[in-house]
Amino acid sequence: MKPQEENTFNSLCFTNFDGKFYARLAAVMPRFFGGAEESKLAGTSARYSCRIKVEYQKDLMGLLEEGMLLAVKNFKQALLSEERYTLMEISRVWPEHFGLRGLSDHGYYPMQFEIIEQSEADWQTDDRSTMMIQIDAIPINYDLVIGENCDFKFVKGFSYPVVGSPVYILNSEMINRMYNQKIAEKIGIDPSKTVDDARLDPRLGVVKMFQTANTVIPIYVDFEKLVRYHFGVFAFTGGGKSNLMSNILRRILLHTNDVKVVVFDISCEYIFLLLDLLADGKIPSKIILEHRIDSIEQFFNTAVKPREYGVDERIKAGLRQIMEQDKVAFYTRPKQKIPTYAQFLEELNEQRKGSTDKPHYLNAIDKIHDAILDYMEVHGLSENQEVNEEFIKHIDGICIETIEEFKVHEKSGLYAWATTRNTIIDQIKRRREEEKKETGGLTAEKIRELLEGETRLVCISISDPLTIKELVITLTHDLLIRRKRMFQVKPYILLVFDEAQEFIPELSGAAGIEKKCSKQVETLLRQGRKYGLGVCIATQRIAYLNTNALQQLHTYFVGTLPRPYDRALISDTFMIDKGILEKTLEFAPGEWLLSSYIATGIENVPIFIKADNAEKEIEKFLKSST
Repeated sequence: MKPQEENTFNSLCFTNFDGKFYARLAAVMPRFFGGAEESKLAGTSARYSCRIKVEYQKDLMGLLEEGMLLAVKNFKQALLSEERYTLMEISRVWPEHFGLRGLSDHGYYPMQFEIIEQSEADWQTDDRSTMMIQIDAIPINYDLVIGENCDFKFVKGFSYPVVGSPVYILNSEMINRMYNQKIAEKIGIDPSKTVDDARLDPRLGVVKMFQTANTVIPIYVDFEKLVRYHFGVFAFTGGGKSNLMSNILRRILLHTNDVKVVVFDISCEYIFLLLDLLADGKIPSKIILEHRIDSIEQFFNTAVKPREYGVDERIKAGLRQIMEQDKVAFYTRPKQKIPTYAQFLEELNEQRKGSTDKPHYLNAIDKIHDAILDYMEVHGLSENQEVNEEFIKHIDGICIETIEEFKVHEKSGLYAWATTRNTIIDQIKRRREEEKKETGGLTAEKIRELLEGETRLVCISISDPLTIKELVITLTHDLLIRRKRMFQVKPYILLVFDEAQEFIPELSGAAGIEKKCSKQVETLLRQGRKYGLGVCIATQRIAYLNTNALQQLHTYFVGTLPRPYDRALISDTFMIDKGILEKTLEFAPGEWLLSSYIATGIENVPIFIKADNAEKEIEKFLKSST
């Protein structure tokens, strides 16, 4: 730090790495100039990019990291007692050597080699006349305001920074406060005592910053807002999607009391990934499989396990605990097809088409139609629900009375329809008898009843795409309709769609049940948050998803996405700068870019994090259960 800057350097908020970091803002450049193509290339979250020049120190390149936050004084100095700084996030760091920069490909070859060779030794010195560090940074649209007593606050909005001003790095304590203070106060924890044990600490992981100094900055999220306002997890195969998802679900279930979780597990991974929770007698849960299982061996072979646990016999002890607690069932489709109220109305409307020349028939149809709607309204029923015996008996009486009143001919189609409604009662009775025989089998309606009871975790492990999509359509529709009718918000229910491309594919390329499923989940995303129904989607190919559904997410975790189109779609959909997003290409498994409009301590600021490893929790459980 230069002598003249020492009096303005606030060590409570900033760090200069023990005097190694001295930097100035060199330029503030507009990001786009009105052209659509330019906007597409530049990203959408910031109107400016900033270039910062740093005096070279040999240790600095090992200390500076993308994602660190910088502060520069701006023109909005409202009060003399306040200092106001524009905050920006490092998107790129690189060193420059004056000799190498002036090197030309047209120069004499031996001379080129000599200059390159001599520059190697320069990097090990602190020669500021020859070398410099350059930083590109993106404003995060927040100002840091520091008062007289070192009180600070973060104010939303962009302020133009003063070019030529010193640049400071926010220290680990300030980063911790910025990301965690609000949430830590809400849930009553001390971030300074953080540990990676899921049962003791609700953190998701640690911030990837100041790691060379062995400083641990945990990262917390507001689980209530995370669940209610939907979130997404996007990464290529091997990026740790399922690991992160199970980590988040574990902490939600352990550290909240009013959240229930339903996992649509088409890849059958979550039996292993949530093994400790499923075997926990204090967490009411249910595993729903595709077929009935009768032995531990069958159960063991049903669950997909990581390679290193493929033949681990310890897992059977955990599975045995789950079976002994009667937490295993299987999905059964209703064999007797009972019509819904909507189908009942459709059949009646079909009779209208052949009766246009008979006004008294139309009057009869209208009377029956109104009677059905009145019954549904009085009893609070929705069109997608199946009819029941009470309704059939009621409407059968109406039908008989109506055909006599309007003199409907006994050989007409309407007469035949109206006088055969009682046969549906036989179907309902046969269905009931079949369900009694199917011990352990659960229909969509029974799964919904589980969620309306004490059950907190339902893991639906069905690998057949058609079966699980049918269940998604029925279950989510029922949950949404019932919540609307009851005006209910709590308990929150989180519906998790791993391999989301199976459930919400792009509508233009979908047909049949795929299209129906995509539209239903989109409806759930649009309307669910009003009624406490949250959605989590995870996928490796975001480009294949229904973009209308994607736009409903308020929080997202982005891992490595090698395909440029996927990254461009994320940049466009979630307004994250491409310069920041490119950093994800360097991520190791378990490293994520987290940003949220609502669930993090400071909204819509990208944070690089390293998630805690869910397999540690499983390993701990396996050791304790054997």
